[in-house]
Amino acid sequence: MTTKINVLQVIPKLGYGGAETGCYDIAHYLAEQDCGSFIATSGGELLKYIKKNKVRVFKIPVHSKNPIFIFLNIILLSFLILFNKINIVHARSRAPAWSCYFACILTNTHFVTTFHGTYNFKSKLKKFYNSIMLRAKLTIAGSNFIFSHINENYSEYLNKKKKLRVIFRGINIDYFNQKNISILKQERLKKEWGIEPNKFIFLLPGRLTYWKGQEKFIESLNILIEDYSFTNFQAILLGSDQGRKVYTKKLLSLIERYSLTKKIKFIPHCKEMPLAYSLADVVVSASTEPEAFGRVSVESQAMGKPIIASNLGGSKETVLNKKTGFLYKHDDPRELAKNLNTVIQLSQEELKLIGNEGRKNVTKKFDVDVMCDSNLREYKKLFKN
Repeated sequence: MTTKINVLQVIPKLGYGGAETGCYDIAHYLAEQDCGSFIATSGGELLKYIKKNKVRVFKIPVHSKNPIFIFLNIILLSFLILFNKINIVHARSRAPAWSCYFACILTNTHFVTTFHGTYNFKSKLKKFYNSIMLRAKLTIAGSNFIFSHINENYSEYLNKKKKLRVIFRGINIDYFNQKNISILKQERLKKEWGIEPNKFIFLLPGRLTYWKGQEKFIESLNILIEDYSFTNFQAILLGSDQGRKVYTKKLLSLIERYSLTKKIKFIPHCKEMPLAYSLADVVVSASTEPEAFGRVSVESQAMGKPIIASNLGGSKETVLNKKTGFLYKHDDPRELAKNLNTVIQLSQEELKLIGNEGRKNVTKKFDVDVMCDSNLREYKKLFKN
């Protein structure tokens, strides 16, 4: 039996989401700790940044929910596990988790999952499908909110012999650091995005989908003008609609109705998110459904930016209300507008103080090295057993 920990992480696609970046960070951290580090995925934009001399990547169709492909993946993963002497398999999504589960049984390998979201469980069949994330020897919840969600909704699938614990997601605080931002790059991006000088900048990052709250945000901007007579702002909706053209048209119609066409810009993508954050005076997370963790809230604090976030899910744990940002009732655009106006009234010194507190909050609790080290310690416990 090998004395080295070899970890295979399995994720549908390696894009820029929270689960994906977490997988990427842990993969490289493991390699630096003299562990074998492997990823099985179908592809993704983040693949080009993988250091191939440290992390081995296997491209297999683990993104598919087709039962035939799930069965095929059981066979493929079993071969990968045996050939590479994998002793821990960490699944980060439900479809590949089913393949990993059976492959681990066949190869007598430790099975780990991360419960990344609340998942839809309206039917018994869907709930059973989701339950695969709790059939591991170790299930990791990315926040206390997710931990509570699991206990409240999946108690019938919890087993005292199996471990459920919270490991907060982490971000790279060296990457998300205002000190690393070039003024020249800022000016170049302002020009590219057509941002006028001396405007107060609101930034709402997130893919264009109804639960990310773009509609509520747009309504709040209209209230900001009507109730508080503040017009000297530029709002940026940063994110792709990922093919949701109907929703985009709905947003455009709402913007036109409120005569906000010149006030709101749609930016589909930004390669350097720290640079995007650096342009903002305040960042908004307007989700109308609970975020499992709320990466935007954490990233903006790391960048020293005040965050206004809905009082749901992970943001309630990551934002220190009235200290590193402001929480508001998630379905109330009027309260959001009130908070926007509060931040507008703050002096540069007060904004900087909030930003500094945010940076300290993230450095203390949500540094990526803390997350990676916590994962490795759990792997080691499994390995010893």
